[in-house]
Amino acid sequence: MRSYAVLSLTMMPFATTRAFVLPRYSPRLEQLLVRSATTIPQTPAAPSSTTNSRGQFPLIEPVFDEVCEMSGVTLTRYMMEVSRANPHLKEVESLMNSIQTACKTISSLVNRACITKMTGYQDDGCSINVQGEQQKKLDVLTNDVLKKALRFTGRLTVLASEEEDAPVTMEDRERIYADKRDSDVVVEEGNKYVACFDPLDGSSNVDASIPVGTIFGIFANGDEKECLLDDEDLEGGAMDPESRAAKCLMSTLQPGTNLVAAGYCLYSSSTHLVFTLGKGVNGFTYDTHIGEFVLTHPNIRIPERGQIYSFNEANRWDWDKPMQEYVTALQMGQGESGKRYSSRYIGSMVGDVHRTLLYGGIFGYPADANNKDGKLRLLYEAAPMAFLVEQAGGLALTGKNRIMEIRPRGVHQRVPCILGSREDVEELRSFYNASKDPDLIRRCIERLNSASS
Repeated sequence: MRSYAVLSLTMMPFATTRAFVLPRYSPRLEQLLVRSATTIPQTPAAPSSTTNSRGQFPLIEPVFDEVCEMSGVTLTRYMMEVSRANPHLKEVESLMNSIQTACKTISSLVNRACITKMTGYQDDGCSINVQGEQQKKLDVLTNDVLKKALRFTGRLTVLASEEEDAPVTMEDRERIYADKRDSDVVVEEGNKYVACFDPLDGSSNVDASIPVGTIFGIFANGDEKECLLDDEDLEGGAMDPESRAAKCLMSTLQPGTNLVAAGYCLYSSSTHLVFTLGKGVNGFTYDTHIGEFVLTHPNIRIPERGQIYSFNEANRWDWDKPMQEYVTALQMGQGESGKRYSSRYIGSMVGDVHRTLLYGGIFGYPADANNKDGKLRLLYEAAPMAFLVEQAGGLALTGKNRIMEIRPRGVHQRVPCILGSREDVEELRSFYNASKDPDLIRRCIERLNSASS
C-alpha cells in the first residue's frame, strides 16, 4: 500500500432548478420562445458548494488518502466513501451496488451471447414491446436481471423500463421482516426512489457484436409516498389497483431536474460504467480478474468543442431545415470553428455518447418528417444522458429546449435529443433560433407545455 494524493472530483455543476413549464400557447409566447424557453443555465465559475439535484444537501466529495496498488479505487469502495461523506445517499449506495452487479451479469450475457445461443428475436419475433418493437432474447433477459437486482434493494417504490408496458410497483421489503424484528428497533430507511432504465440500448446490433449498453436514471420519490403494494387510501380501505397505478405513474413522470443519479454501462472491448450523482462524472472499467469496476476515468470533462458529429444521415432530408443547414456547415468547414468535421455513427446511443463524452463533438437523434418527436425516450434515455452530459460540462437540447426541464407526459414519451460539447450544441441551437418555421415553433412550445395541459 502507498499513499495517494487526495483524488479531486470537483466539478462545476448546474445550479439547482425547478421543473420548467410554459403557459399555454399564445402569440406573445411565440415571440418570447427564443428568448425564454431556450435559455440555458450557465455553469458557475467557482462554486463553493454543491447541492444534490433536489436541493436538499450539499454533496461532499469522497476522499481516498490511501489506495491499494493492486485493485485501485473500486466502485464498491467509491460508493462506501460517498455514503460516509453523505449519509443521505446511503440508499443510493445500495442501488448503485445492485446496478453494478446487474451490469456485470449483463456484460457476461452479451459477451457469451453467440456461444449460449442468446442471439436473435424472442419467441421467433412474436414478442413485441409496448412501442411495437420486436424484442431480442437479450432484451427480455437483461430487463429481468436489472429489474430483480433493483427490486431486491428494497429502496424503490416503482421502476419503469423500455421493456415494461407500465411502471412496476415494488414491495416494501423492510415489512417482510417487521414481525421478526425487535419492536424497539427503529428502521428509518424505506422505499425512497424511482428507477428508470433501458436494459439493453442498441440491442438490434447485438447479434453483430457491435457495442451496446444499459442506461439508468434514479429519481427521488418526491411527494408520492403512497406507491407501495400494500397502500391504503384515506378512508383506510385497500387501495384499488387503478388508483395505485395512477399514484405510481405520478411518481415516475418526473423531469430530469429531479434526477439523483444517472449513468450508463457500455459493453464493448471493455465494460465501462459511467455515472453522476449530481456533482461531476466518473468512469469505472470492469476488471474481470478481480471482478470489480475500477475507477479509470475520474472527473470526466467533455471538451468545449469537438470535431466529430454523430447522426443517422440516412434521415437527413427528413430532418428539420435548421438541422440540415447545421450539418452542411460542418461538412463544408463553414461553421464557427472553421473546420470540417468527421462523421462517426455507431447506431447505439451508449457507444456514441461515450465517444462524444471523451472526444467531444455532437451526437443526436433529431426530429424528422416521420418522427416529429424523435426516437429516443425521454424518461430512461434522453433525460439520464442529458443529466450526465451536463454534469461533464456539456449541453443537451431538443434543438431549442433543455431536455432536463421537460416533464414527461407518458412513460415511453419520445423527444428529439441532441447533446455533446457545449459550443457545438450552442452553435446548433443558433440555427434553430434563427428558424421562423411555425410548425417547428409550435412543436417546441407543445413539448414544454404538455405537462400543464
